[in-house]
Amino acid sequence: MSDWVEACAADDIDEEDVMRFDHGGRTFAIYRSPDDEYFATDGLCTHEKVHLADGLVMDDIIECPKHNGRFNYKTGAARGAPVCVNLKTYAAKVDAGKVLVQIG
Repeated sequence: MSDWVEACAADDIDEEDVMRFDHGGRTFAIYRSPDDEYFATDGLCTHEKVHLADGLVMDDIIECPKHNGRFNYKTGAARGAPVCVNLKTYAAKVDAGKVLVQIG
């Protein structure tokens, strides 16, 4: 069974931005799209284990701050060198103004 975990307040994340969330010894990244949808992925780049929350978000892409590797934050798909391993994604939703992430 997967648990829904409170990550942050929905208003804590600006449109087209990313926020770091740590839970259970793991790091996650929470994203807010221009359409006010929320998404969650593993929070470390699959190439160098750098925190993606320090990266740049444009459209549906998070760019790693170290080597500019890119991922689609909605699907987790790696989008070019140097990254070649996809990010794991997690369901995210807003309930009573809080972003919840399904971890499991």
